[in-house]
Amino acid sequence: MTARTGRALGVDLGSRRIGIALSDPAGVVATPRAVLERGDDAADDDRRIVELAAELGADVIVVGLPRSLSGRLGPAARAVLAEVETIREIAAARGLSVETADERFSTAVAQRGITAAQPRRRARRAARTEQVDAAAAAVILQSWLEAHR
Repeated sequence: MTARTGRALGVDLGSRRIGIALSDPAGVVATPRAVLERGDDAADDDRRIVELAAELGADVIVVGLPRSLSGRLGPAARAVLAEVETIREIAAARGLSVETADERFSTAVAQRGITAAQPRRRARRAARTEQVDAAAAAVILQSWLEAHR
């Protein structure tokens, strides 16, 4: 693998929400950035992802791929791959590349981090619904960044 520099946008595609994370300009550290609510049209959601990547100065979009524990591609992974193709088509017009990254355990890691940061039960519950998707995108992106150093 070759080392890279530049911003990367991490994406955790969910059925209701899309978690977004962004790397620093050197491409070393991923930070949770936003959660986008899904609209009625997935293509509109895909355009929003690409527009956000361009606005934030990312040169690559990294989408989490939900493989099964065995590493196989199940129905969820195949649905993500189909959406990734649409994102690639839109991103190509803006000169952005799109890659996938294994997202196994990303939500669990994100939830553990939020639980550790929020000692009170009520605060954890509120934080979980608002932050887990973006935190999961950051976990996915951080793993990808580390693999591409």
